[in-house]
Amino acid sequence: MTSKHLVWDWNGTLLDDLHLVVSATNQAFTSVGGRLVDADEHRRAFRRPVADFYAEMLGRAVEQDEFGRLDTIFHEAYRLGLTDIVLAADAMEAIRSWPGSQSLLSMWFHEELVPAVETYGLTGVFTRIDGLRAELGGGLKAGHLARHLSELGVPGDRVVLIGDSIDDAEAAESVGGTAVLYTGGFTDPTRLRNSGRPVADTLVDAVKMAMSL
Repeated sequence: MTSKHLVWDWNGTLLDDLHLVVSATNQAFTSVGGRLVDADEHRRAFRRPVADFYAEMLGRAVEQDEFGRLDTIFHEAYRLGLTDIVLAADAMEAIRSWPGSQSLLSMWFHEELVPAVETYGLTGVFTRIDGLRAELGGGLKAGHLARHLSELGVPGDRVVLIGDSIDDAEAAESVGGTAVLYTGGFTDPTRLRNSGRPVADTLVDAVKMAMSL
């Protein structure tokens, strides 16, 4: 057993939902007369707070009230498409290959996340599952991770996080942990590599890297 604890990201990492996220984002943008973005542009530009990403793509400021409306449109479209979404091709193999404890931390709504995880055959795999316990999403992950680890009783310097965004890495580093970034999700691989963090093209390789850190 490793002494490290692995925290998995969900959307864009274990769950292969990039194209659904792009589609739902475009529904939000077109509702306010914005242009469509494709998956490549989304991966190059996406960041948290999500309102900043929306502002860049729409070419204007997005106030909190408007972001709330756009976020609602996004999530309604996302939910409709979620029934067709599968796990990343090697997600189950990667999960099984980790020798220590592992948990799941998502910025998706907690009350929807937990039953969704169970539908993918992952019941009992994670020592803890935490999603967003707020009505409006789009924020940074760092505080979310700190609360997750506090509930687990795991010190930050024991943590490796596998995720698909720079925000995942910054969250891990904010608690004294490390991250391995996965190129199959929401962020352009060049952006991930340019960040200087460990980067893996498959989840199985990400776990191997996490074990060697």
